Amino acid sequence: MTHLLRMIVEPGFFANQPVRVALLAGGVVALVSGVVGMFTVLRGQAFAGHALADLGATGGSGAFLIGVNPLWGFVGIGVAAAGVMEAIGIRRPRGRDVATGIVLGAGLGLAALFLYWDATVTNTTGATLSVLFGSMFVISGSTVPFIAALSALALAVVVLLYRPLLLSSVSTDMATVRGVAVRATGTAYLLAMAVAVSLAALTIGAILSTALLIGPAATALRLTSRTGLAVLWSGLIGVAATWLGILLAWDSFYWPPVRHGWPVSFFVVTLVFLFYLIAQLPAVGRIGRARARQARTGG
Repeated sequence: MTHLLRMIVEPGFFANQPVRVALLAGGVVALVSGVVGMFTVLRGQAFAGHALADLGATGGSGAFLIGVNPLWGFVGIGVAAAGVMEAIGIRRPRGRDVATGIVLGAGLGLAALFLYWDATVTNTTGATLSVLFGSMFVISGSTVPFIAALSALALAVVVLLYRPLLLSSVSTDMATVRGVAVRATGTAYLLAMAVAVSLAALTIGAILSTALLIGPAATALRLTSRTGLAVLWSGLIGVAATWLGILLAWDSFYWPPVRHGWPVSFFVVTLVFLFYLIAQLPAVGRIGRARARQARTGG
């Protein structure tokens, strides 16, 4: 077993402090993104999730500009954008998409300006790459408690609103008849999604964070139709992709011919995509459908 690990894991992996921080922070963020992302897929709000992810570039670049932790920039702009999107949107999907598009366009304009100032005024080294594509190996250990607290907050919203969220995701009319405060539930969930996307932006970058929000959830729904089980699968798939991505990024420093290493975000997004493709295979799909039929029939 030890010999096998040595063949897979290059020297110094588990002894390296930045790696341990990346594994902890990345694992927590991936779990939260997978759980929250399940309802993003069920509610058909993938475009809103993508918009919040792209808007993270505005917050991250603004944070670099004024010299504060990028985490607060990602979270601050994400929550603010979610609030504005909810305030100017309407209940119909088309209205929500229009509101999302308006906020996205305005936010990306600011992101372009902030990134330009980062490069020309403050000369912040690596700000653009860090904001857009993330850098797990430079996450500070002092940031982990804040990541954990924000993750717990997003998970608490999903847990407390699980049944109303599930009912309103299936049918808003049925949820209204059953006494669910659909607008308040949707607003609370949108804020939780903004937090999850912001945390993902810190780890794999603003423009790639949607992969952790949508990919694991879409894969899990191919494996089972039971929502509770799908939530669990989604979180595990996200964590697996993140941890494997960190391992491959570390190993890539030893790959010829360049030996400079590949970004973690590339491996994470690629693995999420591969997991989704595997879930599309007929044999895997049949297993998921068979389990779903067994659950429905009580067999």
